[in-house]
Amino acid sequence: MTELGIAVAHRADPSDADECFTLGMICSAGAGTEIDLVQAHKWFNIAAMRGHVNAARLRREIAEQMSDSEIGSAQRAARDWLKARTFVSAPRPELRTAA
Repeated sequence: MTELGIAVAHRADPSDADECFTLGMICSAGAGTEIDLVQAHKWFNIAAMRGHVNAARLRREIAEQMSDSEIGSAQRAARDWLKARTFVSAPRPELRTAA
């Protein structure tokens, strides 16, 4: 595993498409961990949505080895991860009180 891979694997939240892609590679290859195609699909999906050029291709490749149920789990996990980050980063509306 590269130094970048080790650093990304220990981050709670990857910050960009490259870090998401690296997590997908780690999960799909079992680099320093067990192979987890559901997690790999999730990270490749997020990386692809963030503009990584190779992520969609690798997501398709590992999807060929997965059941429909596993793909559904991966897609839900990606949506949940993105939703949680959108909620956290969304600005809070200003509250107004009656005068």
